[in-house]
Amino acid sequence: MKPASVIILTSLTMIGFAGNSLICRMALTDTSIDACSFTTIRILSGALSLWILVRIKGTENGKKGSWLSALTLFIYAAFFSFAYVSLSASTGALLLFGAVQVSMISRGLWSGEKLGMLQCFGLFLALAGIVGLLLPGLSAPPLRDAFLMIAAGIAWGIYSLRGRGQGNPTTITAGNFLRAVPIAVAMSIVMSRQAVWDFTGILYAFVSGAVASGLVYAIWYSVLPELKATSAGIVQLSVPVIAALGGILLLDEQLTMRFVLASLATLSGILLAIFEKHQAVHVKNL
Repeated sequence: MKPASVIILTSLTMIGFAGNSLICRMALTDTSIDACSFTTIRILSGALSLWILVRIKGTENGKKGSWLSALTLFIYAAFFSFAYVSLSASTGALLLFGAVQVSMISRGLWSGEKLGMLQCFGLFLALAGIVGLLLPGLSAPPLRDAFLMIAAGIAWGIYSLRGRGQGNPTTITAGNFLRAVPIAVAMSIVMSRQAVWDFTGILYAFVSGAVASGLVYAIWYSVLPELKATSAGIVQLSVPVIAALGGILLLDEQLTMRFVLASLATLSGILLAIFEKHQAVHVKNL
């Protein structure tokens, strides 16, 4: 793949990730659809778009996902939606991607990887940023929804780690989405009394699933082989910033000093941790 194509596709993916936060937030604040129905329609439409994509590409053969990965995908999608009932797009994205990166770094520690001093400081700074965002105050997000979003980020981190090097990413993702469908439908049946639908909300959920989830994930997995692991981690740090800008421009959200400081601490900390790891690998290979 040409460098220009990699840059374009990576940029589109980051915009898609941030767009998912904005779409979910708009659906749950500007329409009457409930979080449970939004999640179910999102997973259904994502499974449909990925199934069509797999059929077109002719990549049905090989590993087709697992029930455990489907469960973590469902937990991410469900907690993501329920958290965005009260969180702003920018705060939700920061908590989500902060939790994703911290959980993936923690998994490395659990598997025996060692952190240098700069990485330890970076991880501490990232955690301090998230904690600072959650401290009581006028602009602090609701704790319940914040913890739901952090849990969603951890689930997405686990899902991403489970999918590394298992085969064709599009086929695996399609299989995981298809397995997540009955879990989401079961949730909707249990919570059917709280279900509220409207056309605009359904449209938002469909776009979130079919485009911002299914197709964007497929684009991301197609470009991942062209990126170093460290580069793939670094570019995702742009998502909270993009979501914040989108929230200000499209949702009239306020950019608070608390969010600015928490963002700088969290993203800088993660960047430091990734940078030192990259430097260590570079020195080792010399």
